[in-house]
Amino acid sequence: MPQLLHAESLNLAALIRPGDTVMWGQANAEPLPLTQALMAQRENIGRFRVMLGISNSHTCRPEHSDCVEFMSYCGAGSNRELANAGVLEILPSHYSDLPALITSGAMRIDVVMVQVAPADAEGRYSLSIACEYLLPALEHARVIIAEVNQQAPWTYTERSLRAEDLHAIVYTDRAPMENPASRVRQSDQLIAGHIANLIEDGSTLQMGIGAIPDAVLHALGEHRDLGVHSGSLGDGVVSLMQNGVINNCRKTTDRGISIGGILMGSRRLHDFAAHNPAIQLRSTRYTHDAQVLSGINRLVAINSAVEVDLTGQINSEVAAGSYIGAVGGALDFIRGAQRSRGGLPIIALPSTAGSHSRIVARLNGPVTIPRSDAGIIVTEFGVADLRGLTLKQRVLRMLDIVHPECRPELQAQLAEDHRSD
Repeated sequence: MPQLLHAESLNLAALIRPGDTVMWGQANAEPLPLTQALMAQRENIGRFRVMLGISNSHTCRPEHSDCVEFMSYCGAGSNRELANAGVLEILPSHYSDLPALITSGAMRIDVVMVQVAPADAEGRYSLSIACEYLLPALEHARVIIAEVNQQAPWTYTERSLRAEDLHAIVYTDRAPMENPASRVRQSDQLIAGHIANLIEDGSTLQMGIGAIPDAVLHALGEHRDLGVHSGSLGDGVVSLMQNGVINNCRKTTDRGISIGGILMGSRRLHDFAAHNPAIQLRSTRYTHDAQVLSGINRLVAINSAVEVDLTGQINSEVAAGSYIGAVGGALDFIRGAQRSRGGLPIIALPSTAGSHSRIVARLNGPVTIPRSDAGIIVTEFGVADLRGLTLKQRVLRMLDIVHPECRPELQAQLAEDHRSD
């Protein structure tokens, strides 16, 4: 049976060994009392490694690298501080590859910390806010430590835990972290309008996180019979489910159910998802699986980027020399939408960041998504459908959606490149 402890009496050195790799639920699924105890007790444990996802807290700080090696698939949230301090190792992996890396042992996970909802009448602890890559980690970890949070929503998850699965339990009663409401700008609303015009009734949506996906959902109020199959679910899904726009009734898989890997929203989302069988959380092995995605008719994948070049190459990782994004799951969903019957692979971004164009002649960071996978690029100035276009045709089409003030400079760069050739 697991040890039943208070957070202040949890001795992690008795459970975690030097050299271990520790993982926990990302974003709002982070079991804060456990992760805070881990950082506070790091010197007693000895040097170990942490595999981070998106960090919405500031639990892990650069000074903790005295005993902790930090690794992540992304630079999102407070991970950016670690990256800028040079103490974050980046795993440049597709999201769909994470389960196999864990299962094969290529990325060994020794200890998993989870935030779970209180057990139901059958003794099942729901994973509550996130499943994702936690599921393969739970299958292979030596030690599982749970925060049983009285306020964590009990959700329908692909797998639940029982007391015999756990090595230690800490009981808490705290509000889970929440995502603040996105600040939606006029450019985001214009982009959302363009995308909404592309989406047919009966489509199934995948959305990244941020202002543009939120604006797109807000713009879909007059649509009908939409579905959801996404890595993350946010507050915008709640309104559309409540008023019947999202009912999943025309999905080719998981009919009647909104599928996600993690809840990325506020208490409103947590309360709506609690004990609601119309929202279910699954593992990354399912949400990002190529065969599953290609089998969903009219899959609309809506993701963002740092910058896109005039031929359709996409950088979703680095801005101004800082690692702020991820390889992540965008390409998984772009390829899934490409293969979906009637699917739409969409990359959406504002045309500028400050005075700088985000449509560029040459990328200033890595090629996260190659131009061979480019689909539809959307800015506030329009839609560039690059599918089936030659390189020359792509350049002309992309110039149409560039900010007008930035167009002359891009055309001059193109002319200079042509002269250099």
